[in-house]
Amino acid sequence: MHPPCPPATDTWRIDPATGLAQGAAQLASPHCDARPAGTAIDLLVIHAISLPAGEYGGDDVAALFLGRLDCTRRADYADLTNLSVSAHFLIRRGGQVQQFVPVHQRAWHAGVSRFAGRDRCNDFSVGVELEGCDHDPFTPAQYAALAGLTRAVRTACPAIRAENIVGHSEIAPGRKTDPGPHFDWAVYRAALGDP
Repeated sequence: MHPPCPPATDTWRIDPATGLAQGAAQLASPHCDARPAGTAIDLLVIHAISLPAGEYGGDDVAALFLGRLDCTRRADYADLTNLSVSAHFLIRRGGQVQQFVPVHQRAWHAGVSRFAGRDRCNDFSVGVELEGCDHDPFTPAQYAALAGLTRAVRTACPAIRAENIVGHSEIAPGRKTDPGPHFDWAVYRAALGDP
């Protein structure tokens, strides 16, 4: 079992020395490394994930990011065997936030990707996973936590402009669909105060 997530809060702050968000449950993933020297962090990528697909509340997503998922336990996990993946943050259905990788480190969330003519989006992005899938709406608590967390990330990484906040589907079109058709960009951008 993983430590309980603290309740959602809109008072987020990322420590500039550690890259850790105060108020997030910290679970250190081994699936990360240093960003290329001199790389500005100027992209925020929003994802959606659930394990098992369409089921919420379990520990399997965290286990995947921590490299501890037993892929023999379910037949539909076979394609996850030996997969090394992580995100900086996971926002659960109730708005609780878990952090797996410090913001200044490179998390392995985007895979083969391209944004504004640049490949390898992991090099210059922060990845936020929402517990969800293409078939379900996200919760008000998730939007509130995402907006507060986004403000903190943009304070820590001021090169992330409004137009540099995208879904996984935008940087890996044809390969990824998340955060999916139920993600309400208008609600999210309004909460941020962005046009």
